[in-house]
Amino acid sequence: MSIHPIEFRYGTKEMKAIWEEDFRLRCLFRVEAALSRAEEELGMIPNGAAAEIANAAEKTRPERAKEIEDEIGHDMMATVLAMAEESPNYGEWIHLGATSNDILDTATGLQIKTSLDVLEPKLKTLLALLLDLAMKTRNLVCAGRTHGQIAVPTTYGLRFAIWASEIARHIERLAELRPRAAVGKMSGAVGTQAAFGKNGMEIQTRVMRHLGLNEVDVSNQVVQRDRHAEMVCWMALVASTLDKIFVEMRTLQRTEIAEVEEGFGKKQVGSSTMPHKRNPIKSEQICGLARVVRAQLMPAFENIPLWDERDLTNSSCERIVFPESFIFTDHLITLSTRTLTNMRLRPDNIERNLTLLHGLNMAENVMVELAKKGVGRQQAHEIMRQSSMTAFEQKRELADVLLENQIVMGHLKPEEIQALLDPHQYIGTAVLQVERLNDKLKRLYLV
Repeated sequence: MSIHPIEFRYGTKEMKAIWEEDFRLRCLFRVEAALSRAEEELGMIPNGAAAEIANAAEKTRPERAKEIEDEIGHDMMATVLAMAEESPNYGEWIHLGATSNDILDTATGLQIKTSLDVLEPKLKTLLALLLDLAMKTRNLVCAGRTHGQIAVPTTYGLRFAIWASEIARHIERLAELRPRAAVGKMSGAVGTQAAFGKNGMEIQTRVMRHLGLNEVDVSNQVVQRDRHAEMVCWMALVASTLDKIFVEMRTLQRTEIAEVEEGFGKKQVGSSTMPHKRNPIKSEQICGLARVVRAQLMPAFENIPLWDERDLTNSSCERIVFPESFIFTDHLITLSTRTLTNMRLRPDNIERNLTLLHGLNMAENVMVELAKKGVGRQQAHEIMRQSSMTAFEQKRELADVLLENQIVMGHLKPEEIQALLDPHQYIGTAVLQVERLNDKLKRLYLV
């Protein structure tokens, strides 16, 4: 019976496959084969050994390694012995000079590299979608909100552009992070490479070249965990951006706002007792699982300070931190893209909310114009504050209140006031900002 929701509810098949035990063991086999290849190239093991060991890496069953581990209680030696069974002539040369974490950490590097190769194109797909939404809605004026209160107008295009810009920064961070996180090493028991002799540094370089990984500059028995903590931080940042987007989507789907709606299937059920409900369950799932990704930050940071040249306190929790972080982050990106693709905007409600305050949200525009006409900025602010409070308390149109103010009427004509209170004409450079960002990000990331 399944226990963890990753097993039956969350995650994509492709990301889960990377963190399954079978793939993990095959990565260990690959690293052992790459080590043998480097050692044969340097004349440290007999000619022909590397080819046979590489063949053994292909033939060795992960199940056999697990059987041996159950007998001897050591995962790395079980891997070596399982491969040796498939290498009748050169099995004794497998793992020469290496310590367990040379293989284990380098295999982790392979899993990280493969995982990032999955996440990067998905982030670019999400970026392309957000830019497309930004361009399509760049002229769609809506009520801006600060502190949960209606503010001056903005556009849906600018909202989508802000989110797109944030996703682009995560793609930029990933490019910077990748060479620090997807690494391997061959440094021996305490980092001196003593068991490899004078060839130690060259062996490490060649093994990583064969595997397509970057090599560490120096290490002790383990790759230093600041690298992995940075990687988990990056995933927490991605998850938090998605959380941010869908907190806003949930807010905009509230019944009294109702500007946005998740796609709702014809047979979808919103509530077991309230048949009318159309709940934002996908957005809520994204926000909820983002908390799980962020929760991995603490153990990732605590794995950095290990005793001396190493201890094992990082090992057990990384068996949870790495798979959960990657699987949930991948799930969040995938679900976010699908949800935004099926999202519906409701223009009538957007327009209703834009004019809900009967002009009060345009007080800033009138204030600025009064200042330009010669009324001091501070006086103009006080006039508009008092007029806004009067309109609010008396439930009147702001325009009607302003028409009764002698100072206002001494500087503005009635038709000017009406024009200044039109929210559709007060979006500044929002459209130009969206268009500029679209051109920039497409050029940088989507060409």
